[in-house]
Amino acid sequence: MIYAAGVDVGSTQTKAVVMDGSRAIVARSLIQTGAMVVKAAERSFVEALASVGLAREKVKYVVGTGYGRYKVNFGDAQITEISCHARGAHFMFPGTRTVIDIGGQDTKAIRVGASGEVVDFAMNDKCAAGTGRFLTASAEVLDLPLEKIGALSLEGKDPVRLSTVCTVFVESDIMSYLSQGRMPPDILAGVHRAIAARTMSLLQRIGMEAEYSMTGGVARNIGMVNALEEKLKAPLNVSSESHFMGAIGAALFAIERAEAASHEHAQAHLGGWTDGSGEGQ
Repeated sequence: MIYAAGVDVGSTQTKAVVMDGSRAIVARSLIQTGAMVVKAAERSFVEALASVGLAREKVKYVVGTGYGRYKVNFGDAQITEISCHARGAHFMFPGTRTVIDIGGQDTKAIRVGASGEVVDFAMNDKCAAGTGRFLTASAEVLDLPLEKIGALSLEGKDPVRLSTVCTVFVESDIMSYLSQGRMPPDILAGVHRAIAARTMSLLQRIGMEAEYSMTGGVARNIGMVNALEEKLKAPLNVSSESHFMGAIGAALFAIERAEAASHEHAQAHLGGWTDGSGEGQ
């Protein structure tokens, strides 16, 4: 059995996925990236292997992706997260034509072809406005656990209107609403709606086409999924693997390259074999 891996080094978290030749995910890991990016890439890979007792030498090919993909020093290739998220989303949901990836520091809108190839994309990479970092900052100001804010936002009956989704100004905006007596659910409903509106502007740049799939860590936030579905007026594919989609896409590319290398090796071996008369068989 051939094994290959994808390591997605994100700005906030690093994910590793090990896949076998049947395209089954056999192992995964998720850790905080931290300041030591090279060590994070290595540790995520090692932890994934250790979780199933798989020897490192069994993994024939590794693809690095994410903003820190070139820090995957043990990798055999680096592929952009745009391609990997598109490929991963198409693998999980074959009908996918538009991918929304909201990560820790950026947001991407990706239009996908019938085979999972990238047709077009747009990304918010100038600042962390409207990203996972904005949600984290909102949770911190309200002194709430990050994993709770999505569900709490659904309880909002009268969402506030935010003037900006700039992470720098979110504290003053939220503090202003709190001083006016507005309740956290209404503030959070406004936060999620504002991010959804900003994401829609990215989607409109690439041309929106159903079916929609969401990738990245923010896909675990039910409030964000709900806010996006309201804007899209369409359902959004989300799975328990959405957080790992970049690593899954990278692992798929890695499996294909491992298989191609194995095939070439077999062909070369057959081509070099003779019956002793010098005539190849």
